[in-house]
Amino acid sequence: MMEQFSYTNAEFDEYAAGYDAALSQGLAVSGEDKTFFARGRIQWLQRCLARIDACTDRVMDFGCGIGSAAPYLLELLDATDVTGVDVSEKSLAAARRMNGSERARFFSFDEYKPREEIDLAFCNGVFHHIPVEDRAAAVGYVYRSLRPGGLFALWENNPFNPGTRLVMSRIPFDKDAVTLTSREAKRLLCAAGFEILRTDFLFIFPRILRGLRFIEPLVSSLPLGAQYQTLCRKPLN
Repeated sequence: MMEQFSYTNAEFDEYAAGYDAALSQGLAVSGEDKTFFARGRIQWLQRCLARIDACTDRVMDFGCGIGSAAPYLLELLDATDVTGVDVSEKSLAAARRMNGSERARFFSFDEYKPREEIDLAFCNGVFHHIPVEDRAAAVGYVYRSLRPGGLFALWENNPFNPGTRLVMSRIPFDKDAVTLTSREAKRLLCAAGFEILRTDFLFIFPRILRGLRFIEPLVSSLPLGAQYQTLCRKPLN
């Protein structure tokens, strides 16, 4: 259960107002801003989902923060409804103010009760902030939120990428984070009952080497990129 999480609202309440500035401070070394990465993640996810003709009507953004992903989930995945959930009340207030609409709503974990209605859960850079002992409970929350056959796209930072470590060292709320490898993520997801469909690594080249980015889709199976996506499915029965 989410109530077992040991981290508190105050951890990210502290950064709710200055989240974008803090993130930009870290990402500056890549030469790109958060929009590049936010859109890139969901474009890649869209590409993966198209191959399996997945339904994305009802989407959950797990650990939504200030709701920055919601516009891209609505636009690029053509979602009819986005439900954002987070632990930080101040972040949720900012999400409702900046990105809330009839199609995008934001709740605390206590407010939203899993009921097997979500087609796709999306999560970016959240699990490295969740205490290791509570990560199974977090995955369980997502699992119970998804309908049978629903999908979970877990994005995390690749700890083997030196650029990732540099960026995280420059972001105040990432300095003490405990990263997880793609192998650890797979074990966590499988233990909850998910079926792993694929893992892809993205964002290899900084802006100064953007001419080489056409290579990235060809080598996405190699653990080179700054982030990885593990896409998995809740079994039908």
